Amino acid sequence: MLFEFFLCVFNVLGKESKVLRNSRIVGGHTAAPNSIRYLVSLKSTSGQHFCGGSLVHRYWVLTAAHYCWRKPQAEQMMIVAGDYKVNIFEGTEQYAKPRILVIHPLYNRSTNNADIMLIKLRAPMVLNKYVSLAPLPRQGTGVAEGHVCRVSGWGYNSLEGGQVPVTLRTVTVPIVSTARCNSSDSFNGNITANMICAGYSTGGKDACKGDSGGPLVCDRRIYGVVSWGNGCGDAKFPGVYTAVSRFRRWIDQTIYGSYLRCFKPWR
Repeated sequence: MLFEFFLCVFNVLGKESKVLRNSRIVGGHTAAPNSIRYLVSLKSTSGQHFCGGSLVHRYWVLTAAHYCWRKPQAEQMMIVAGDYKVNIFEGTEQYAKPRILVIHPLYNRSTNNADIMLIKLRAPMVLNKYVSLAPLPRQGTGVAEGHVCRVSGWGYNSLEGGQVPVTLRTVTVPIVSTARCNSSDSFNGNITANMICAGYSTGGKDACKGDSGGPLVCDRRIYGVVSWGNGCGDAKFPGVYTAVSRFRRWIDQTIYGSYLRCFKPWR
C-alpha cells in the first residue's frame, strides 16, 4: 500500500490545500513537435492524463506532491515519456510504472510549502531524439523579476474547462517578485521562500487545470514545478511554482545518496 512509502514523511502532511493548480495552459499556443523532450505525462491505467512531470534521470521523474500522488492511486499510475499528442499513440512514447514515490519531508498540504515529489521508475527510460533529461539549476540560484520563462502541459485552456486539447501546449510568463506576489492585493503573505510566482500584470496567460507537476523553464533549466494559484490567468494572482533550486540538494541526495534508506522498494 502507499502508506508504506510515506512512513518517513507522512507525519508532516497537513490539511487539504487551498486552490491547487489542477489545471492546464491558458493563453498559450501549440508547442513544436518533440521540442520539450523531458516533459512526461502521468496517467491512470485507463490512459487519462492528470499531471505533468520532468525526467531528471533515466529512472527518476520530478513532479508536484499536492495532487500527483493522490489521483489516481500509485498502483494505477503510468508515466509516459516521448508524448506529444496525449492519448494518441504516435510510436514515440515510452511507458514505465512507478517503483517509489518520494514526497519532500517538509511538504505541507495546508500551506503548499515544499510541494515537490520524485518518482522512481521500475525501468529506465531510453534517451533518444524524443526523450531527454531535464537540466536543473544549482542549489540556491534564483531568477530575476521580469525574466521570461516557459510553462508547458496538456489539457483544458480555460478554468471553465471545455474540450481537452490533444496536443502539447506552452506559454511564456514573466517572473513576479515575491514582494509583489505577497502583497495584500495578491497572496497576502502566503508565498514562502520555497515558491516562485510568474504571470502578467494583465493576466490571461498561466498554467491551469492538469498542468500540476509540470516544468517552469528559465534559461533552459527547470526553475519551477507547477504548484498552485487562485484561478487561472487572474491579473491579481500569478501562478505559483515550487522553487526547484531550493531543493536541488534534496533531489541529488534522493537520486544518488542515502535518503531512500527509510523507503522500501515497491513490488
